[in-house]
Amino acid sequence: MAASHFPGRVWITGAGKGIGRSVAWEYAKRGWSVAASARTEADLVSLADEAAAAKLPGKITPFVNDVTDQDAVKQTFKAIEQSVGTLDQVIFNAGTHIENPPQNFSVAPFRMLMEINYMGAVNGLSAVLPTFLERRAGHVGVVSSVAGYRGLPNASAYGATKAALINMCESLHGQLKEKGVTISVINPGFVRTPLTDKNKFPMPFLMEPEEAATAIFEGMAKGKFEIAFPAPFVMILKFLRLLPYTIYFPLVRKATGL
Repeated sequence: MAASHFPGRVWITGAGKGIGRSVAWEYAKRGWSVAASARTEADLVSLADEAAAAKLPGKITPFVNDVTDQDAVKQTFKAIEQSVGTLDQVIFNAGTHIENPPQNFSVAPFRMLMEINYMGAVNGLSAVLPTFLERRAGHVGVVSSVAGYRGLPNASAYGATKAALINMCESLHGQLKEKGVTISVINPGFVRTPLTDKNKFPMPFLMEPEEAATAIFEGMAKGKFEIAFPAPFVMILKFLRLLPYTIYFPLVRKATGL
């Protein structure tokens, strides 16, 4: 079941920038105690300082952490529960994107994105699930992407990690639910962040990070399995997912020019 403590305590990875930073702010605005982790300490300190200066009802406590280091993730989880308290929710948000067009095909982007986007979440789950299962309580959110629905041009590495996250959450959902633990997969569309600012192509239904943060908070509060937004873009992409390749590939080429 979803966390019943409102406000409660939440750990958010990748909270230094982008969606994660806005989600941390949203939870603190709602009175939650927020453990915010990321690799860059300066980003976390500025987030905590800004929240304190704004006199948000909830406190943001920074924890420097690299999600690719399994042992460090486990130690961070222990440190958070010792200092912030028993967690009600965890949101594994850390991730990045690298374009990899086939003319520059390389193993490196695949390996890097799999370690950060996919294994980062796996490392997080390995840290929290034993405790959550023992308590028969806890709610985990895993940030994937609508890019995981179907293969898109120049995103063979990024999209593969997001598809893997969706599949993993689908696989875990039923068995975790039987043990009292909730898992949600979070699939944003285009959200204005430092990563998407680098995109040189049109981004339909582009959302502001504050809108995304509200959607994530409310979806987690409702205990939804899939938290996907914005709705019109999600509907379009889910429709495309149903199409045969003979129709899908020409449509994508027409839409993207790739």
